[in-house]
Amino acid sequence: MSGSILFSPIVAWPILAVLTVVVLGFIAFAIWRGLAGWVLRGFAAVVLLAALANPSLQQEDRDALDDIVLLVVDESASQKISDREVQTASAVSEMTARINARPNTELRVVTVADADGDGGTLLMGALTEALADIPQSRIAGVLLVTDGQVHDVDLAPLITAPVHNILTGHETDWDRRLSVKNAPGFAILGEEVVLTLRIEDQGAVPVAAGSVSALQIAIDGGVPQSFNVPVGKDIELPVTLPHGGMNVIQFTVPQGEGELTNRNNIAVVQINGVRDRLRVLLVSGEPHPGERTWRNLLKSDSAVDLVHFTILRPPEKQDGVPVSELSLIAFPVRELFIDKIDSFDLIIFDRYKRRGILPGVYLDSVRDYIEQGGAVMVAAGPDFASADSLYHSVLADVLPAEPTARVLEQGFKPMVSEIGERHPVTEGLQAFAPEGDDEDGDETDPNWGRWMRQIEVEAISGDTVMTGIDARPLLVLDRVGEGRVALLASDQSWLWDRGFEGGGPQLELLRRLAHWMMKEPELEEEALWAEARGQSMTIIRRTLGETVGDVEVTGPDGAVVVVPLKQVNPGRYEAEFQGPQIGLYRLTDGAQDAVIALGPSAPREFEETVADVEKLMPVVALMRGGVFSIEDGMPNLRNVRAGRPAAGRGWLGLTPREAYLTADVTLTSLLPAWLTLLLAAMLSVGAWLREGRR
Repeated sequence: MSGSILFSPIVAWPILAVLTVVVLGFIAFAIWRGLAGWVLRGFAAVVLLAALANPSLQQEDRDALDDIVLLVVDESASQKISDREVQTASAVSEMTARINARPNTELRVVTVADADGDGGTLLMGALTEALADIPQSRIAGVLLVTDGQVHDVDLAPLITAPVHNILTGHETDWDRRLSVKNAPGFAILGEEVVLTLRIEDQGAVPVAAGSVSALQIAIDGGVPQSFNVPVGKDIELPVTLPHGGMNVIQFTVPQGEGELTNRNNIAVVQINGVRDRLRVLLVSGEPHPGERTWRNLLKSDSAVDLVHFTILRPPEKQDGVPVSELSLIAFPVRELFIDKIDSFDLIIFDRYKRRGILPGVYLDSVRDYIEQGGAVMVAAGPDFASADSLYHSVLADVLPAEPTARVLEQGFKPMVSEIGERHPVTEGLQAFAPEGDDEDGDETDPNWGRWMRQIEVEAISGDTVMTGIDARPLLVLDRVGEGRVALLASDQSWLWDRGFEGGGPQLELLRRLAHWMMKEPELEEEALWAEARGQSMTIIRRTLGETVGDVEVTGPDGAVVVVPLKQVNPGRYEAEFQGPQIGLYRLTDGAQDAVIALGPSAPREFEETVADVEKLMPVVALMRGGVFSIEDGMPNLRNVRAGRPAAGRGWLGLTPREAYLTADVTLTSLLPAWLTLLLAAMLSVGAWLREGRR
């Protein structure tokens, strides 16, 4: 119970003040005149003034509230290295027992895990959220059990109670860290890109650790190469990407004796390899409507360097003009087809036939170019079915289809074959068809225009991904040695570019063909890869076969998980996998292999692993708290008054708040109306009698 006197004046306080002055004036006048009853009359006036002030006694029935102590426990990744988990558990257990033994004290425990993504330890954010539900008047103190590596110190809330840091770790801790200071997301194939690495030591580094460390480098999970590099200095490392697409480069530093962890001894960098420019050699046999279309398509892409070799005057035209005078300048045929043929990424033969312009030795060079990794596309016209066909040369050994000598002159719609539905060059090609209704009314037909001529060929190797008249082969793709060959058995694709009957996806088809022949990973027929989103990945397997096996996923810790795949489209299988750890994952299904890195290349939690008080020291000092190392023993608890230092040698202070909850309030008037009238009347009558006697 607690009581207090309250005033609720019947008149306003200024009026009451004026009346008080008037009463005092009358009393002073009575004293000056020597009136015998001035005392009694004065008391009567005071009683009336007190009645106007309306005093009352307020009595509160209070329920005492417990003081609250917040225990914030850091359970982030850096708290799981060495024996910090054991230290933390021991400290939490002991402090819980001591606080629970205090009278009128409640303990609330808040745990802090790793932030989403690579946010690190957001200890102050968790503390702010916990304080939002607690009145400041009940907070007796805050205890932070952490290694001090907090990444949101600037967001520390202002607390009227002491804040203490109970520090995990040991004074002898040390760690060696590998960091990648700069790494581009893209790099041009064939050009060096410089990465900057740094190996640095933290904490109480032993002499045996040395100033030189081994560094291992592995690309796409291959055999690592080892180098000796200095510690504490930036290292510039030139790297040339081995292939297009995503290149995963892993840098590893061996773990030293007594080192805290090896989680920051590995850094993974993912660089996407892109081609600077695509060098294309277009060889046109004779002028025709499709020649300009090929040229315009290739020239429209600024990333394409085009060399166009065309025969404008056929040799059978006999007019007596010497061959040496048929061109303004001598065309460098030998330089193109012998000396610099390897500099081209793609060679296109557009309606070319043997006329003696390119001797057999040049075609031998083209065949060798293919077998050694080059790419050739043949856009066949009627000449491909003649005796002068390219097929009747050394290129017959590398072409995937043989002409039957028939040229079919009729309209037809190119169709994607059954295997073409699974091949990356033609998969989903219908999605790029022009908008509008199909004139034939057949929902299975693609919504694009017809072609008017097809060269009849018989496929002898490779994959027929598109068909024409009566399902005859139209587009055949094949691998020869290290290179690739594409044969298009029609010279009418230019009709799509001209918009005939709505046109068609000629540009998309050409782009895919070029990228497939350039061996871009995303257009491989048999491929396994993964796409990362945070700590989860989508595993994707593309195949021309009917089934695929399960994928084995090997994590950074060596644990193997078997993941079954589910077909989502013809020839495409996928599965979702949640990676439990940050680092490099290896995938294999027995036929295809892949690697992928989950999480950041250098996790924020492992940038600084040695326990440190510097980051939290400003917060602790501002809140009059202290820092106590667990390895030195747990501090005792003491009560301290608000505003006083709350830490000393071997003890930490908590501030009792003595908060309460008012359960009931009773108001009792001190001068009831009847009592006021009675007292005033008695005093007035007494004053009158006193004056009358005198």
